[in-house]
Amino acid sequence: MRLSSLAVIGAFGLVSCATQSAPPVLSDLFEGEPESAVEALNRYYATINPATLPQAPEGVSLPLTEPLTRVLLASCNDEEQESPTLARLAEEEADLFLMIGDNVYGDRDGRDYSNNQPELDELRESFADLANRAEFQAVRAKFPMMVAWDDHDYGVNDGGKHFPFRDYAEMIHETFWGLGDEDVGQWPGTYYARTFGPEGQRVQVIMLDTRFFRSDLTPTDEYGAPGKERYMPAAAGSYQDMLGSAQWTWLQNRLQDEADLRFIVSSIQVLPTAHGWESWDKMPDERQRLFDMVKSTDAGGVVFLTGDRHTGFIYEEAGVLPYEANELTASSLNVSFASETEEMDKRQVGAGFPPENYGVVEIDWEGRSLSFLLKDREGQTVRQNDIAFGDIGVE
Repeated sequence: MRLSSLAVIGAFGLVSCATQSAPPVLSDLFEGEPESAVEALNRYYATINPATLPQAPEGVSLPLTEPLTRVLLASCNDEEQESPTLARLAEEEADLFLMIGDNVYGDRDGRDYSNNQPELDELRESFADLANRAEFQAVRAKFPMMVAWDDHDYGVNDGGKHFPFRDYAEMIHETFWGLGDEDVGQWPGTYYARTFGPEGQRVQVIMLDTRFFRSDLTPTDEYGAPGKERYMPAAAGSYQDMLGSAQWTWLQNRLQDEADLRFIVSSIQVLPTAHGWESWDKMPDERQRLFDMVKSTDAGGVVFLTGDRHTGFIYEEAGVLPYEANELTASSLNVSFASETEEMDKRQVGAGFPPENYGVVEIDWEGRSLSFLLKDREGQTVRQNDIAFGDIGVE
């Protein structure tokens, strides 16, 4: 990992790191006092050997040359609890497993910056606990995997670019998942992409990072109100940023790569607008920028795969892309808060599914279609949407 600027760190009360009252772990490692909190943290993190950090069990190599026909996806897994749904997922047959955020809950001891600390002890412990879980070891041994992070495995609830320890969180993430020596390990943030299969059956999987570069969200003016629970959409022209300039440029280039189907994986939801939790619609200009980029690059076959919501959803919407937009939200593996939900977005295909669940994307290359499936903890299909290739711009 390459450390990036932490210029925002003083805003979170960490300027003391650069003073004589700083903890010895930050101030006594080097000769001379650091001139700023930024320098103190960068010095500290530069001394950490990634080999001392938790690492997942050895995984299965990605089948880059083989056509994908079945892809699993899941999010929201509390490593301190048993995960029967993850154990059931391990019994599936699939070509790829996408673990797309809140893969651990490493911020539960404190949900504001004053309770976090530079060593990120809880986050490291959470990943170590996950590595020791039998159900995780089973999926790790069986499926090739790609991963994204969300707030709880980033290190702070609903956090964005102002999280002062984000560089260390990135090191922990990339080390655990074996990404430190990959291309993603060479730039700030955790976004990356891979393409699978031969010409005519190419599937591009784009893993976005909606944390490392994201601006602050707009707080609600009616806390807890349906549709305005925590956040509101920002005003037009607010200059908020979801992905950061480098990731936006990278995404534009990736959307011009050769592919037949493209899975854009976002830890937070893209299409819905009916709720007041984190989602792309809280930054309407950025959401539109995403849609416009798909249009301007003539990228066919885009579908969105998301997590985060502790409820499974399927969506479809006309008019925002050059073809029908589709999204599958799979959440959660073992952090369910309800058995039913009244939430209904105009884009929804059927009711949401709050009990534990995981998602499946089935690709029928001969029939020229794909299917979104939501499965419950017993592996039974509870929601489904079938999508013809022609409806998503695939010739």
